[in-house]
Amino acid sequence: MTQTMTVSIWRENGDDGRFEKYEVPARENQTVLDVVAYVQQHIDPTLSYRFACRVGMCGSCAMMVNGSPRWTCRTHVSKVVANDQLEVAPLRNLPVIKDLATDMDPFFEKWVAAEAVFHPSKTRHDPMAAITPDDPMRIAASEAIECINCAVCYAACDVVESNPDYFGPAALNRSWSLVNDIRDDGQDVRLAAVGSNGGCHNCHSQQGCVQYCPNELNPTLSIAGLKRETTKALFRRSR
Repeated sequence: MTQTMTVSIWRENGDDGRFEKYEVPARENQTVLDVVAYVQQHIDPTLSYRFACRVGMCGSCAMMVNGSPRWTCRTHVSKVVANDQLEVAPLRNLPVIKDLATDMDPFFEKWVAAEAVFHPSKTRHDPMAAITPDDPMRIAASEAIECINCAVCYAACDVVESNPDYFGPAALNRSWSLVNDIRDDGQDVRLAAVGSNGGCHNCHSQQGCVQYCPNELNPTLSIAGLKRETTKALFRRSR
């Protein structure tokens, strides 16, 4: 007899949201994404969710698993299932489009608001900037650049939940990498943006973003760097 487990999956369409339970075969080395795909392919084809690469490179399959944000393609059921029970829900702090699929627009709009975009200081016709691997700013930038925009840290952040205007860990982490890019010409406007009402000084340093980041980044450290630089900029302006 095939062993099964009970999976509770969030179903939502419009204002009607609820968990529905499904019996799914329990298999060796099964991922949470495998479970969601099984439900959609064999039980209820109306289930909506998002995924792409299935190998932990795109981040699009991020969901809440037993209350924690995770990449479902890299999360083995055996490591998170409790008493043969599994709960899967859409990412926290983002609007739900349908079922497990969330609207990522607010997440990316905050990247723009935090000036987490490159402002070139030269044209393609100028010589390429020489930056050595041992340059301190290059090292600081390198520690922050592996973000793939999965929004796991955004879903893990309690400040985002309580303050919808807060830019969130991912946008601020990206801004910090650009603060340390000597090729960038947007530092004044960037520091003004990240020092604004929605910026870095809202962070409580609870480090939920650090705990759950699948790429083991440290957005809290990046945000601390922004706090220092925005404070220095404030003192410079007040002279």
